[in-house]
Amino acid sequence: MGMSHIFNAELRENINSRLSRFERLPETQSGLKRAAVAITVVPHEAGAGFLLTRRAPRLSSHASQWALPGGRLDGAETAIEAALRELEEEISLRVPASDVLGRLDDYPTRSGYLISPVVVWAEDVAAMKPNPGEVASIHSFALSELEREDSPLFLTIPESERPVIRLLLGGGHVHAPTAAVLYQFAEVALRGRATRVTDLEQPVWAWK
Repeated sequence: MGMSHIFNAELRENINSRLSRFERLPETQSGLKRAAVAITVVPHEAGAGFLLTRRAPRLSSHASQWALPGGRLDGAETAIEAALRELEEEISLRVPASDVLGRLDDYPTRSGYLISPVVVWAEDVAAMKPNPGEVASIHSFALSELEREDSPLFLTIPESERPVIRLLLGGGHVHAPTAAVLYQFAEVALRGRATRVTDLEQPVWAWK
């Protein structure tokens, strides 16, 4: 299962310093719609965890899927502003900009988005609740789930030369883009490796 992570100042400093040393890839793909997602580090009974949501079943795209809180950038918003706004809109979690720990590479999706992952630290999650229009439920997974020996899996598909990533979580799994973003978070922020994930493929049903 890997190491256990305690939710304390040392973990925060370690994640922050690894992200600050990480050199993000420059954005090269123009013409993509801009979006941001929040990887939110929270207290967890196993020490420290991160949040995923289940998307509301009636949403037009990717209903009932696991997702990181996030969405389109509004107007002149930065990725950080959008990620923090979406956290508040989707799960009523207010995080100040001072609790942003860093950013990962932008991930281009097959459906035409450039997703900017923003890593945030959320000490107080007491007010957190799902916005029923967007989120069916909120789930906290231990950070150690990102360090399982049986995960991730890299699958081959006939439609692409690139490997499809499948990240095992709990008793289920997630695909890219969420899986790619979380895998890079684990590699960079937890293990200090400058691993790139933009070449990891999404399953074909997510290309639309």
